[in-house]
Amino acid sequence: MKNIHKILSMLAFIAIMTACNEKFFDDISFLETASSPAKMSALFDITQDNTGLVTITPNGEGVATFSVNFGDGTASTATVDAGKSIQHKYAEGIYSVKLVGKGVTGKVSESTQELTVSFKAPENVEVNSTIDPANPFKVNVSAKATNETLFKVYFGDVANEVPMSFLEGATVSHTYTAVGTYEMKVVALSGGKATTEVKKTISIVSPVVLPLDFETAGQTYKFSNFEGGDVSVIANPQVSGINTSSKVAKMVKNPGQTYGGSLITLGASMDFSVNKYFSMKVFSPRVGAKVLLKVENASNGSQSFEKELTTSKANVWEELIFDFSAINTANSYQNIVLIFDNGTRGDGSANFTYLFDDIKLMNPVVIAPINLPVTFDVANTNYTVTDFGNNSTIDGIDPTNASNKVKITTKPAGAETWAGTTIGTPTGFASAIKLTASNPKMSVRVYSPAAGIPIRLKIEDRNNANISVETEVLTKSAKAWEELTFDFTKQVTGTSALNLSNTYHKASLFFDFGTAGNGKVFYWDDVKIATTTETNNTLTIPLTFESTSLKYDFLNFDGGNATVIANPHSSGINTSGKVAQMIKNGGQAWGGAFITLEKTVDFSVGKTFKMKVYAPKVGTKVLLKVENLTDGGVSFEKELSTTKANAWEELTFDFGGIDVSKSYQKVVLIFDNGTKGDGSANFTYLFDDIILY
Repeated sequence: MKNIHKILSMLAFIAIMTACNEKFFDDISFLETASSPAKMSALFDITQDNTGLVTITPNGEGVATFSVNFGDGTASTATVDAGKSIQHKYAEGIYSVKLVGKGVTGKVSESTQELTVSFKAPENVEVNSTIDPANPFKVNVSAKATNETLFKVYFGDVANEVPMSFLEGATVSHTYTAVGTYEMKVVALSGGKATTEVKKTISIVSPVVLPLDFETAGQTYKFSNFEGGDVSVIANPQVSGINTSSKVAKMVKNPGQTYGGSLITLGASMDFSVNKYFSMKVFSPRVGAKVLLKVENASNGSQSFEKELTTSKANVWEELIFDFSAINTANSYQNIVLIFDNGTRGDGSANFTYLFDDIKLMNPVVIAPINLPVTFDVANTNYTVTDFGNNSTIDGIDPTNASNKVKITTKPAGAETWAGTTIGTPTGFASAIKLTASNPKMSVRVYSPAAGIPIRLKIEDRNNANISVETEVLTKSAKAWEELTFDFTKQVTGTSALNLSNTYHKASLFFDFGTAGNGKVFYWDDVKIATTTETNNTLTIPLTFESTSLKYDFLNFDGGNATVIANPHSSGINTSGKVAQMIKNGGQAWGGAFITLEKTVDFSVGKTFKMKVYAPKVGTKVLLKVENLTDGGVSFEKELSTTKANAWEELTFDFGGIDVSKSYQKVVLIFDNGTKGDGSANFTYLFDDIILY
C-alpha cells in the first residue's frame, strides 16, 4: 500500500511540473512590449584600389536583419543579418544608401545614409579635437572633408596602433592613460589609392584641483577673464615674507565693468565636507583693496557662495582667510571666481595690479587676539598691525637672532611726520592696558639705525580718541637692541595726562616722530608693561590670585571669559580673598582661557596639580592643560569631573606622563569641553590655588 502511495505522489509531481513548463514555453507575451528598431547607421569601408568596392556594415538597436538598398539604381536589395557585412561595387558618385531594419516582432524602421565614392584624394580635410569637459584624459574627435568615404584615426599613444574608423558627422573618443603630449593622426580615405592626412598635437595635463599654487610643471592654469579682468601666471616678482614660491598669479584690472575679474574651472568639485575655510596669499598695491572670492557650480551660476575681505597691507604679501562655513554643501562647486576692488572700475595701472597665490581649503585655526605682552612668537596669534601716514610695517626676523620673529617698520619717503603704527587691528588689544599708579610704564625693544631718534608711544581709548596719553624717548644705541621704557606720567607737552580711571586699549608707535619719511628702518619687539622693581613680582605657579602687584592677564578664546574677582563664596576649603571666575559664553564648544607665566613650570618639584573648583553642577568637566610658549603642539592635559555642586572642592590632576624635556609656560583651562556655553549661571565657574606638588 505504501508503494502505491509513493507512485501516485510522484505522478502528481510530474504532472504539475509538466504543466508549469508548458506554460513557460508558450508564454510569448514579452514580444508585445519589444520596441521598434532604432539608432540605425552603417559604416562604409572602401578598398583603395580604384575598384569602388565598398564594405557596408549596418548597425542598430533591436534589429534582427537589415535590408540594404545600395542607392545606385540596382533593382535588387540585399539582406544582411545583424553583425554581418555586405560588399558592393560603385562607380564614382554620391549615393543614398537605404537601410530597413526588421526586429524580432516584425516591426521595421528605415534610415538613409549618404555614401561618397571617389577615386580622388580627399580634400579640405578639417579635424576637430577637444578635451572632454568631464574627463581631462579623454579626447573627442570628429572630421569632415571633400571626396572622403571614411576616416581612420591614430591617437599616438601605443605602438603598432590599430586605427579607429569613423564617418563624417560622427564623433569618436579615446582616453589616454597618462599625461603627456601626443601626435594624433587622422587619415581621410576615398576609393583611390591616395589618402590625405592631418596631424594634431594633443596635450593631456592633470586636472586643475585645489590647492592652487601655480607650481605644477606642464600644468595649464586656464583662467576665463571677464569685463576687464586679466589673469596670467608669472614668475613671482615679489619673493619675500610669507611667499617665496617661484610662480604666482597676476590680476590686472583693466577698464571695463566695475565687477571685472576672472574665473578658473577645476577638474573636480571642491570638497567642503571637512574644510570650510579658504586661505589665499595676496600682494596688493594698497591697504584697503577689496578681495572677493567666490565659488560656483560650473553649469549653474546661481549655485554659488562668496566672501569679501579687505587687505591690511600694501606692497607686501599677506594671507587672507575666507570663512565659507555657511556654504550649502548639498551643491557642487567647480568654479573659483576672483574680483579685486569690486565696485570700482580699473584702469590697468600698477594701482590696479594684484598678485595672488596658494588658494587652498583648510581647517579653521583658532587665532588668539593680540594682547600684552606682544612677542610675535606665539603661534596662532593675530599679530596684525595697522599703519597710517604712509608707514610700512612687515613681519621680519631679528637681525641678531634668526629664530626670533619681530616687526620691521620703514618710514619711506613721502611718509608723514606723524606716520605711525597701531599695534594690532585699528581697535587695538583685546583687553585693556593695565597700568597702575605703582607702574605706569610700558617698554618696547627697538633696533634703531641711529642713536638720538625720537620714538613716541601713544595709548588711547578705542571708543574715544580724545582719551589718550603720549610719551616719548630717544634711542641711545645704533644698530643694536635696547629696551626703551615709556613713562606715561611724563606725557608729551600739550597732550593729555595719564588718568588711571580711563580705559586704554590701543597702543601706537611713532618712529622718528616729527620728521618726514626718509627711508629709515626700525626693528621692534617685546611690547609689554614695564618690569617693576618690586620683589616677588613674577607670575608663576602657584597661582593664588592674591597678589596686588601681579597682572593676571588671561587670554580668552571662543567664548571663554576668565577674570580675577573677590571670592563670592568664601566657605569650606577656600576662604581666600581673591579667586578666578570663568564664564563660558556662546562661542565654540571648546571656549576657555589661558594665562602665560613669566617662568617655565618647574616639574622637578612634582607632577601633580591641585586646583580648587566651585561648579554649578555635579559632573562638570574641568580640563587643565599646559603648553609651550611658542609651540602649541608641545602640551599635556588632563580632564576631571566635579563631584559637588555649589561648593568648593579640590581636584587632583596627575601629570606623571608629561615630557619634562620640554618647557611649558602656558596654563589653559576649559570647563565643560564639548558643550557650548550660554553665559548663564549654569556656565559660570570659580577656580583658585593652582598648585604643583
